[in-house]
Amino acid sequence: MHDTLRTQFKRLAPAVDFCSLRLVDESSEHIMVRQDVLQPISNRADCGVMVTVIHHGGYGYAATSDLSDSGLKEAFSRAKSWAEASAGRSVVDYSAIAMPRPTGRYIGSGVAYNMPHRKDIIALLMRESQACRIDQRIVDWYAAFGSVTSDQLYLSADGADISQQFHYVIPNLAATANQGVDTQTRSLGGQYNGYCRQGGMEVLAAAGFDGAGQRVAAQALELLAAPNCPTGVMDLLLMPEQMMLQIHESIGHPLELDRILGDERNFAGTSFVTQDMFGHFKYGSDLLNVTHDPSRSEQFASYQWDDDGSPAERQFIIQNGILKKPLGGAISQARAGMDGVANARACSWNRPPMDRMANLNIEPGSSSLNDLIKSVERGVLMDTNVSWSIDDSRNKFQFGCETGRLIENGELKGVVKNPNYRGISESFWRSLKGVGDQSTFNVMGTPFCGKGEPSQVIRVGHASPACLFSNIDVFGGEA
Repeated sequence: MHDTLRTQFKRLAPAVDFCSLRLVDESSEHIMVRQDVLQPISNRADCGVMVTVIHHGGYGYAATSDLSDSGLKEAFSRAKSWAEASAGRSVVDYSAIAMPRPTGRYIGSGVAYNMPHRKDIIALLMRESQACRIDQRIVDWYAAFGSVTSDQLYLSADGADISQQFHYVIPNLAATANQGVDTQTRSLGGQYNGYCRQGGMEVLAAAGFDGAGQRVAAQALELLAAPNCPTGVMDLLLMPEQMMLQIHESIGHPLELDRILGDERNFAGTSFVTQDMFGHFKYGSDLLNVTHDPSRSEQFASYQWDDDGSPAERQFIIQNGILKKPLGGAISQARAGMDGVANARACSWNRPPMDRMANLNIEPGSSSLNDLIKSVERGVLMDTNVSWSIDDSRNKFQFGCETGRLIENGELKGVVKNPNYRGISESFWRSLKGVGDQSTFNVMGTPFCGKGEPSQVIRVGHASPACLFSNIDVFGGEA
């Protein structure tokens, strides 16, 4: 298909200032066993191209799943018409933007991996599902496995020619326990499929999937018997499964440059961050170091080039607490007149690229988990997101977790249920007083980051160590 499209593109691309074609060919399968019953298996195949035209300063695009000559001609014609219609009416002269011209090939982690036969995956899911049935109070449970293969090609009339191949694995498992009016759910990585990665079946091993059924069900029962989380101002120790959501909502979204420029204001909100903050604003304590790192091969949103062809590299977004760079791709950088990163991304062939966080990670510190716990006089350890709420400027937030444990006088104590906390993004990150070392670090991610009009739901990755915050407003389910 790639060679055919290359030939067609050379023949059919219009004579304009800039023209590109982006192919996305994806296939996926999702298997779930719920309450020991195999659910209908979901298979999906999707293939098409997006063509982009820049001409006389205007910008236009069109998508099609018709890859014949006539289908591509029609797409090019529509894209050129939109470019001509927007010429002189845009916020930026698109023809003045030097679009990248990369060449090369990228094969992601797990692409060459031979996946087990479907019946073997079903047997694994059935085993873990059956292992959840340890008590009559377990009222719902499931084990699930998803995989996605993605083949992508990007061409431009001025010489860009890159192909990228990816393989994604998405495991999940959860058990729900009930007694009277109390219902508690414990999951493997949370409701947002937190242990998803690129790779093969080693992703399940990294997630601790083997034996998870009995373990997660036992934890759900433990929550039924646990007291509610105490309420008050205290230290908060967040584990990576919850740090994933904290990074995503209070660092990732507010630093997206198109959001800062106002593009999302009427839909998903704006940002408390402004352009003049970069280079000096104290976003967090000196311990806060955040990288945008699409080069980490096993992580969920790794790639070598973004969807506008910009080469990806590891870059500090926040360093020693200071805000350094926004999450903005080539076009947003031109609009804002500032440097960004390679994060122009689209969820599929029928959506245009826009600024999306990819792998947004907190770098490990020097403290072991035991060191962090010992430093706490009174606090709560929380893990695995269960609920979230944040205002439309991504500043004030309230998050809830599946499980918590009290910390008293430097010792880890009993389990508490319904743990929640609230804060304001900039003051919260400034309260960071301890960052775990590599032994506390875990690679997480989610397939469910939503943004844009029309809506795009995209894959993102978040890796983090355990992190300790001081003087946080904590409350339980009865507050």
